[in-house]
Amino acid sequence: MRPPASRLVPHVPRKRFGQHFLVDRTVVASIVEAISPQAGDHLVEIGPGLGALTEPLLQRLPGLDAVEIDRDLAAALAARFGPERLRMHLADALRFDFCALGAPLRLVGNLPYNISTPLLFHLAACTTCLQDCHFMLQREVVRRIAAGPGSKEYGRLTVMLQYRFEVRELLPVAAGAFRPVPAVESMLVRLTPRRPLPWPARDESRFAALVAKAFTQRRKTLRNALRDRVEEDDFAAAQIDPGLRPEALSVAQFVRLADVVSAKRCT
Repeated sequence: MRPPASRLVPHVPRKRFGQHFLVDRTVVASIVEAISPQAGDHLVEIGPGLGALTEPLLQRLPGLDAVEIDRDLAAALAARFGPERLRMHLADALRFDFCALGAPLRLVGNLPYNISTPLLFHLAACTTCLQDCHFMLQREVVRRIAAGPGSKEYGRLTVMLQYRFEVRELLPVAAGAFRPVPAVESMLVRLTPRRPLPWPARDESRFAALVAKAFTQRRKTLRNALRDRVEEDDFAAAQIDPGLRPEALSVAQFVRLADVVSAKRCT
């Protein structure tokens, strides 16, 4: 029997990189089935680690790209699979230009939980070159991404990612599927870029700033949370009750409010 992925490369997990390696082969097989890689796909794996996903993906693909920040792991994987099949990029995914690899890309990965939120925001800015994303994330983060208006999980991350992506929860994963065992449960999620955007903002930077400001003080009403950005007649023009709290607004309503403010600033 082949040894588990955690024994293929002697490696002490590094806390600064948030390393928790998948070692459950049943879970790995389920993830690969969910991704359903096809021969013509251009896959990019973020944080391949010990190669638990890399190996079965390469059993279905002629090659793939991988972005890894850990120099030792990158070198071990490059030697194990060879440059003809595994195009290794030693880089920080938070600063990596994914669109430079081409398009359309299918991103996969067991994302480090300590950088998952900023990484998701980084990836949301490059959806033009993405086909889809399959990520293992902390279960609470997935619930925030997939939340609906009015729920306690609904927030800035929800609005900004659902503006760009359709979100689908795929597979809950217990902590015991990883080594070292994390203190949280996990979830596989699929993010599919919306094309075209159903609610395109007139000024995306103003939309993003308004959403961020609203959720900075989420227990306040919109009137109070946005008092320095949105006037009373703006709420009326957008047909939004200023007495509501931010979590009550849908993505489309946030866009509508931002568009009203943007139109006024441009006149």
